[in-house]
Amino acid sequence: MKQRPTFPARMETSFVAPKPVPLAQVNQPEGLGMDSSAVRQRMVHKLMGQGVRDTQVLEAMSRVERHRFVDSALVNQAYEDTSLPIGLGQTISKPGVVSRMLELLRNGAPGKLGRVLEIGTGCGYQAAVLSHLATEVYSIERLRGLHEKARDNLRHLRLKGVHLLLGDGMLGYPSGAPYAAIIAAAGGQAIPQAWIDQLAVGGRLVAPVAMGMPPDGRRGAGSGAQALVVMDKTSQGVRQTVLETVHFVPLKSGLA
Repeated sequence: MKQRPTFPARMETSFVAPKPVPLAQVNQPEGLGMDSSAVRQRMVHKLMGQGVRDTQVLEAMSRVERHRFVDSALVNQAYEDTSLPIGLGQTISKPGVVSRMLELLRNGAPGKLGRVLEIGTGCGYQAAVLSHLATEVYSIERLRGLHEKARDNLRHLRLKGVHLLLGDGMLGYPSGAPYAAIIAAAGGQAIPQAWIDQLAVGGRLVAPVAMGMPPDGRRGAGSGAQALVVMDKTSQGVRQTVLETVHFVPLKSGLA
């Protein structure tokens, strides 16, 4: 794989399970508790209760302040396990879904992943979490408004290994390929061939995919249920595993 710059510091490999924080300490407005690490630890405790076991994922989730990626009117819900609107018809995924997909993406890797491609930057939250799990992150967004919002949200974090791109996510980003892992925050009728081509041998892709066709037979945005799909690329080909039902915004092409 191409040599790329890495982060200046490595993440700690050990992780101590946090103690739960009283709800009264969580439901406080920004400046009165949301900046406390204890608030994020309470969220992580919930994630552990949902079955997330990857210590590096839990550590990364505990580091990123989710309330800084949502509108001020929604900060009191930032650490609840719920998706929230971020504008332009898009949402920030539930912490439970984010951690589940990242755990699948890592697949028990002993250290950081290499170069990762994220399809659908949104508000930039997942890219920030990924920055603690990978040496380099390319994140692509088709909606200019969200691309600019993510840049504003991430600017203060100074994440040197995170590259935000405005472009058609269905085409991936060939200039950064091959990728050790690819993760998508939108679901289409199938995994685009471009993503598979850009995935390195030995790499893993995690994305939602539409299940079957709607009753009227029409393909389109929001049609049918979705399932979480994992694809592993080997020298013999691609192995696909279909997991639980999920709900993501539809995958679309082009810029807007």
